[in-house]
Amino acid sequence: MTRQGSTTPNRFLGIHVTLIGLVLGLSTPATAQLPREQLYSLLSEANTTFQQANAAAGNAERAAELYGQAILLYEKIIEQGGIQNAKLYYNLANAYFLTNDLGRAILNYRRAEQLDRSDVNIRNNLAFARSQRLDKVAVTAEKRVLETLFFWHYDFSLRTKFSLACLFFGVGCIAVTVMLWLGRGPATTTVTVLAVILFVCFLGSVVVEAQRCAHTVHGVITASEIVARQGDGLNYPPSFENPLHAGTEFVLVEQRPGWLHIELSNGSDAWIPDDAAGLV
Repeated sequence: MTRQGSTTPNRFLGIHVTLIGLVLGLSTPATAQLPREQLYSLLSEANTTFQQANAAAGNAERAAELYGQAILLYEKIIEQGGIQNAKLYYNLANAYFLTNDLGRAILNYRRAEQLDRSDVNIRNNLAFARSQRLDKVAVTAEKRVLETLFFWHYDFSLRTKFSLACLFFGVGCIAVTVMLWLGRGPATTTVTVLAVILFVCFLGSVVVEAQRCAHTVHGVITASEIVARQGDGLNYPPSFENPLHAGTEFVLVEQRPGWLHIELSNGSDAWIPDDAAGLV
């Protein structure tokens, strides 16, 4: 693991940061502590406050105060309203980034991406936020090869892959029906074979990702700096020569009272206090 310093800018460079309009469009969840009307009121207030913070960019102290208020409102909608919405997490992540809280920004971009992986703004802002991290943890060569060869598995959302699987299943059924009625021909045979192959690929990807989501928990370090240790206690020696910093991502291996056993993208593992990170 190498470390590289960088300065977080006051705004994104060439990347969309204007507030995305959010429509809840859902009935209030059964677990919500707030009525639907209050959620819309909070949302309107949060959006207005965020826009005011953008307009106050020339006054850093006032902008930070307004972004902080917007953060509290968005989190209230999420926590007390029980709302999980990609654009809501995206707005929250933007507010955190613009207050230089890189760890919570990346955490909420990841939550937004998990709900809507096809959103270009989410992906671009997440990539930009990742570029600002102090810790540069390399990805294993095996994973890089897999992500290149099976890009459609890693880049498409679960919903998109399921929709494509259904589409190719339908195309295959139509092609088989045409062959039964008109006889087998080069065109219908080619279409049928391609449809079956693509259906199997996307269906397999859906099954694999569904199992991965069910058994894999991702997280992000939110503390500005934390010493990762070789065991679940302060008496254990550090796992790395340097501390880990905000924004570093990991996979959760195990959770014990007060501690998280994590694995980084380069395969190394360590223990960190559970209050130093958030789970996606």
